[in-house]
Amino acid sequence: MRRKKMNKILLGCVLGMFLLSGTGKEVKAERINEDYSDFIRGADVSMLKEIEDLGGKFYDNGVENDALEIMKNHGANYVRLRLWVNPYDSEGNSYGGGSNDFNTTLTLAKRAKEKGMKVLIDFHLSDYWADPGTQSKPKEWADLSYEELKTTLYSYMKTTMDNFKSQGVIPDMIQVGNETSSGILWDEGKIGGNYTDFTQLAELLNQAITGVRDSVGEQTQIILHLDNGGNNSLYRWWFDGVTSCGFDLDFDIIGLTYYPMWHGTMEDLQYNLNDISIRYDKDVMIVETAYAFTLEDGDGLGSSFSPDDEVIGGYPASVQGQKDFIHDLESVILNVPGNRGLGFFYWEPEWIPVEGAYWGSEAGKEYIEDDGILSNPWDNLALFDFEGNALESIDVFQAPEKNQVVNPGFETDGYTNTPTGWKVWLEDGTSTETVKTEAKGMDGEYKLTFWNEEDYGCSVYQTVTGLEDGTYTLSAWVMTNAAQKVNQLYAKNYGGDELTQTLPVSDLGWNKVVIDNIQVTNGQCEIGVYSIANGGDWCNIDNIMLRKK
Repeated sequence: MRRKKMNKILLGCVLGMFLLSGTGKEVKAERINEDYSDFIRGADVSMLKEIEDLGGKFYDNGVENDALEIMKNHGANYVRLRLWVNPYDSEGNSYGGGSNDFNTTLTLAKRAKEKGMKVLIDFHLSDYWADPGTQSKPKEWADLSYEELKTTLYSYMKTTMDNFKSQGVIPDMIQVGNETSSGILWDEGKIGGNYTDFTQLAELLNQAITGVRDSVGEQTQIILHLDNGGNNSLYRWWFDGVTSCGFDLDFDIIGLTYYPMWHGTMEDLQYNLNDISIRYDKDVMIVETAYAFTLEDGDGLGSSFSPDDEVIGGYPASVQGQKDFIHDLESVILNVPGNRGLGFFYWEPEWIPVEGAYWGSEAGKEYIEDDGILSNPWDNLALFDFEGNALESIDVFQAPEKNQVVNPGFETDGYTNTPTGWKVWLEDGTSTETVKTEAKGMDGEYKLTFWNEEDYGCSVYQTVTGLEDGTYTLSAWVMTNAAQKVNQLYAKNYGGDELTQTLPVSDLGWNKVVIDNIQVTNGQCEIGVYSIANGGDWCNIDNIMLRKK
């Protein structure tokens, strides 16, 4: 929940050589389809039932329909649903914010399953909002001893999963906790500040995971989820901590919250995803993200997204800005080595301004001792307008456009001077050995290398044909000493002027280089890397991607 923005933490970094040498572990990514049809395009719709109960309606091209059906028709294949233990006061008054008790969550999960969508259950392990600022134990657990807390947590996870199973809804994924960078079940599972020992947090996580496994075995994938997705030092600190306490935590996925206005740059996120997927041998997924379609405030009661956020986020607060952000986010996820980037969940795309469908109720305010204004702070970040009409940006749920490059990672041939799908140009006098594939790529077994002890000029290029006219993005991962006279990624012969991007120096490792807004008007585009170099200059290239927006 984004009622209070997290501080934006920037982490300036480049992709280190250590990250790419591998861990010796076998990589088993879930996403394997070349057309990206198994890329997760999820929606957290935890507010939906409350919005509907209060009169909210949804439309697609002027026709009223179920919001879930609309999202599914536009490509959504997953829903994420939060689950609170007992979100009611002693008189039965709901804390609001979706009233996400078991029955509410079950109802939404059944609806999603009936539509052929998969389900992620987000166990907050609290009676109300859990995030880095608060991880309060459920009321009924408040006075338990630590031993009793462990037993109760195990029983709660197992019983709840048994209850889902008995209702014919086995969650495809679950989260153990929500944005748990400060731990869970305070104070026993608290970490950070004066709490430096991860042992109890790790033991509690292990109890929860064991409860899930004892109910549904391996049928459900388990996620551990932190906020602040661009902060690699946070993720290393936390996951190093919980995995070094002697408990073999049986989880499958690292989940991240990432909002570009609060959680660092796309480069920060890319570095973190790449690093943690290899360091911990886990798939990674963005389980919370969103962007604004307007700076207007639908309910007039305040918004989480401000004009300053638009500047920091780097995209206009517009429908096109939403689309461009998700396109770029998809590229970051698709660039995680070994296909370990699984996809994303858009947070509360259906939270339109309906009176009463607020972040909480008076009972909820009293429970957390918050005197803030009850409101919908998210209405300008939804994928429906203020009247419930689906925006064009709802198409962000479509499967990502495929990579149009042939042999993008230079994996087809093994060692060669003439990689399949690519043409090689050599300046007069340049040896054919200057251009070659070599081992230890950024992603996969091989990379392409330019090097000669003598001065040289070379290029690798391909003309991609059969393109739909439209806007494309070209990206490549490179390492280079950057001392060349000319060393650039380029795009040309697409119906406009040649576009180039000079390759930056690589003091430590791989850099992602991007040429954006390639306006293809003739159904083709020549892409390549071109170098005029001094003897001893070098350049490594891998994972080239050309995708339509």
